[in-house]
Amino acid sequence: MTQDIDGYRNKQGVTVPASSTAALPVIVIGAGPVGLAAAAHLTARGLTPLVLEAGPAAGSAVRAWAHVRLFSPWGEVIDPAAEKLLAPTGWTAPDPSAHPTGGDWAERYLQPLADVLGERVRYGARVTGVSRAGRDRIVDADREAQPFVVQVAHADGREERLSARAVLDASGTWSTPSPAGASGLPALGEEAAADRIAYRVPDLTDPAVRARYAGKRTAVIGTGASAFTALAALADLARAMDAADATDATDGGGTRVVWVLRRGLTGSTYGGGTADQLPARGALGLAAKAAVEQGHADAVTGFRTESVERDGDRIVLVAEDGRRLDPVDEVVVLTGLRPDLSFLSEVRLDLDERLQAPARLAPLIDPNQHSCGTVRPHGHRELAHPERDFHLVGMKSYGRAPTFLALTGYEQVRSVAAALAGDPAAADRVELTLPGTGVCGGPGLFDPAGPTVRQDGGGCCGTPAGGCDT
Repeated sequence: MTQDIDGYRNKQGVTVPASSTAALPVIVIGAGPVGLAAAAHLTARGLTPLVLEAGPAAGSAVRAWAHVRLFSPWGEVIDPAAEKLLAPTGWTAPDPSAHPTGGDWAERYLQPLADVLGERVRYGARVTGVSRAGRDRIVDADREAQPFVVQVAHADGREERLSARAVLDASGTWSTPSPAGASGLPALGEEAAADRIAYRVPDLTDPAVRARYAGKRTAVIGTGASAFTALAALADLARAMDAADATDATDGGGTRVVWVLRRGLTGSTYGGGTADQLPARGALGLAAKAAVEQGHADAVTGFRTESVERDGDRIVLVAEDGRRLDPVDEVVVLTGLRPDLSFLSEVRLDLDERLQAPARLAPLIDPNQHSCGTVRPHGHRELAHPERDFHLVGMKSYGRAPTFLALTGYEQVRSVAAALAGDPAAADRVELTLPGTGVCGGPGLFDPAGPTVRQDGGGCCGTPAGGCDT
């Protein structure tokens, strides 16, 4: 199966004119959980998906946090249409009550699913632009009759343009972490100090990463479960080093953490604890609390980072109010993620001005009003844009809102696939019953939905009352 800008060549070698958009594939950007689920639903509907993945394997973003365990069990992170596609291959579904790591999720589900899809998934294919054939975003004339044009940069240096009848952007938000600066902009000096700043939870099982933080003073910025994971991991490292060399962790030696919060510490900061309906999530908050109470982490509250300064080989964080923290060796910034919209400049989008989510969806996911458990299932209508047959799906559809969960993403693509197949009744029908716990479905670092994305670093749902805090 090959394509070019002039048309679509089917398996019989016949080239269909690009104007016959119904003969073209539906291009899905991203081979993550929702992107592959979209391909499964499209396949079930008799449509031809073409999944473009920038990384070298399925779930490349998930693999980046392979060491982290999800809060959600297997039963809530496998899409039904995908499971049906896998079943004839002899694939065995994992124990639905067990909790996978990111690595488990990628290797035991996402990669097998991509393998079943075969040539319909292409790796090392980074999308650099989306438009309509012969139409930039200004031109109205005959716009909807034209196929989409998707420009791709391949890992081997080739560039290519592909035609599509529809485009689903499931590229997520993993590639665009939010900065340390409290204004949403990088702090002054942040980019210059990039060699000392990480924007992911460190994998301390990796000897090279462990050496970077062992015996060092590290600032962790953020208050979501990603920050909890980092605090707990660094506290464990400190305990291990203390046990090994009898260093007194309270005298300034050994591994130390400075936890930087933009808000104050309250009773809800650490989540639901033992009352959490997801025990693994509650345990993570308790581990972060123990790191502070046992002296392995010092909490600095109300600190809104304005600038990052060098002090020799170390870093000094400076707040908007002029406060300066003592120098640290490393900084871990876990203030959330945001969507990359740069390659969609020629597509007509209707986005909420605050959340950068589809305008019709934004009121349903507003973190000021909703938790993961109170976001109702939704589909093609809420995801619609002025550009017909273009949809943001999955975590990217939520923009900067942290209220996403994998099951909701799977329902999104089921609805969109039905709409593209010309089945409006199925597209409008709700086929998802959300868990009664208001589960976010996320691990300490990352939800099936993605990491925490609130600008203040708050977790999914934000409050224990909402039942979620990924």
